[in-house]
Amino acid sequence: MRKDVLAKLLICLTVIVALFIVFIRPLAHSIRQGLDLQGGTHVVLEAEDTDIAKVDEDAMQRVVSIMEKRVNELGLTEPIIQREGERRVIIELPGIKDPDKAIATIGKTAMLEFKDEEGNTLLTGTDLKDAQAAMNQQNNQCVVNLEFSDEGSKKFADATLKNVGRQIAILLDGEVLTNPVVREPILGGRAEISGQKDLEEAQHLAVLLRSGALPVKVNIIETRTVGPSLGQDSKDKSEFAFVVGIAAVLIFMLLFYRMCGFVADVSLMAYTLLLLGVLKGLDATLTLPGVAGIILSIGMAVDANVLIFEHFKEEFRMGKTIRMSMDAGFKRAFTTILDSNTTTIIAAAVLFFFGSGTIRGFAITLGLGVVLSMLTAITLTQYMLKLMVNSNIFKSPSIYGANGFVLFDERAVKKNA
Repeated sequence: MRKDVLAKLLICLTVIVALFIVFIRPLAHSIRQGLDLQGGTHVVLEAEDTDIAKVDEDAMQRVVSIMEKRVNELGLTEPIIQREGERRVIIELPGIKDPDKAIATIGKTAMLEFKDEEGNTLLTGTDLKDAQAAMNQQNNQCVVNLEFSDEGSKKFADATLKNVGRQIAILLDGEVLTNPVVREPILGGRAEISGQKDLEEAQHLAVLLRSGALPVKVNIIETRTVGPSLGQDSKDKSEFAFVVGIAAVLIFMLLFYRMCGFVADVSLMAYTLLLLGVLKGLDATLTLPGVAGIILSIGMAVDANVLIFEHFKEEFRMGKTIRMSMDAGFKRAFTTILDSNTTTIIAAAVLFFFGSGTIRGFAITLGLGVVLSMLTAITLTQYMLKLMVNSNIFKSPSIYGANGFVLFDERAVKKNA
């Protein structure tokens, strides 16, 4: 029976340590990284009043919505788009290869117009239903295929019917994109914009047309680029802090709690893998505040084990056996661990719902970390310690740290109170 228990313990310890060694680095590097870790571009836009349109709350909400559509359709990794004050919008674009092109795309007003030879506006971008980049099979040119709404189709059919043999210019922000001659009425509600240099340029134009025109004039007032080298420097420092934090915790637990500390260290490895795995599964983006949240949650994971082991020491000094002391230690510590972790989860929830940007990233990693730390401390650590005690491989109380240094003496606290 003892051999079976010992075999389970060894298998459990070996599997966790092996998984940690093999997967910790690949898993950490597979998580998407934010602007401060991989570099990218930080853009600040400011809306401006014009004779045509004034800046108000509704206009700014539409600006943010359109910017989100444009940036998301560019395929960028986890961009951040948020309001700042009454007229400004902050956009962070992590890991972009061509920041100038991305900025040019998101900053365009994107006012699409169809005008006749007299300069009369026949249709606008509001009449569009869809816009897609494609290759024209006849002349092998990159084009943007337009599909009009029901109302737009009627307007376009009427416009082409009245302008057969004449030109209808297609303009974007006042600049002529193409100026074709109408050969015959177009009744199918579709049109084509030609003249793009390559498919990528056609795709960017299609993104602008699909997302719609900005309701007000928007100026780019600040552009700040975080280079890959600066991002790499931040990444290296965060990795160093992570390694130092983990190492310090592991050594502390071994010195003060011996075999109990060793089991807690192995449980901490499992916790770290679980946390990174959940972040990967959620497709979360890791930023420097997020790394800080992970390191803080590691400290809280150890805090739960410290409470358990200190209660275990107290029970043992009251004359109980190691097995009974261990059981009582977990039972006595559970309420304290639950209360402290619940308050931290509430704080993380407040930060998430009322914060923005990287603050929410910190809240997510902290909240997840606390939940997973409580799970590993109450279940995995308890399971492995019970296996160790039941195997009877270590009989001396000092091996479990029961005779070691006491971080606090509960009886002395009660007596002094």
